[in-house]
Amino acid sequence: MVYVKREQSDENREALLATASRLFRERGIDGVGVAEIAREAGLTHGALYAHFRSKGDLATEAFSQGLARSREAFRGKSARREHSVLGYLDYLLSPQRCDEPGVSCPMTASASEIGRHGKDISAQFAKGFQDKASAFEAVLDDAIPEAERHRLAMTIVAAEIGAMAAARAVAKSDPSLSDEISKAVHAVLVKASKGH
Repeated sequence: MVYVKREQSDENREALLATASRLFRERGIDGVGVAEIAREAGLTHGALYAHFRSKGDLATEAFSQGLARSREAFRGKSARREHSVLGYLDYLLSPQRCDEPGVSCPMTASASEIGRHGKDISAQFAKGFQDKASAFEAVLDDAIPEAERHRLAMTIVAAEIGAMAAARAVAKSDPSLSDEISKAVHAVLVKASKGH
């Protein structure tokens, strides 16, 4: 039996999670197999099963890790953007976010797919959604009543996720429509956030 040092085991686990997170965002959970994830991480699929009981467990943890990294990029103090509705939307609906799903928010890449998977990954999506809505709620005008700020923040996040999904869906065949979708939703959401 081959024993792997704890440090190497932790590195292997992180490599598997990072690779799975990227591939799931690029091609969907059902669009990639565990053998390919392990191979791209430089490991065997046996090594994958030493860390995760199933592909579902891997997907849940990879999604959670992707959300954490996305949250850091979105809300991070090192981010060079204004912490405002406009600043957040400029970041989330940017052409780069549309063109690179493998490094973007896993919610925009996986929204329609998560509902076909288990409760654990759905719970991670719900937590990520609520966290992003809270970030928007925190930057909305305090003059807006609390209940309305909450509804508006949830609407902004849902619209941003939907806009990104639609923009990506048409990007290969009609890049100008893709750009138009992102810009239209951006403009409407900014206006809605100021219209009170």
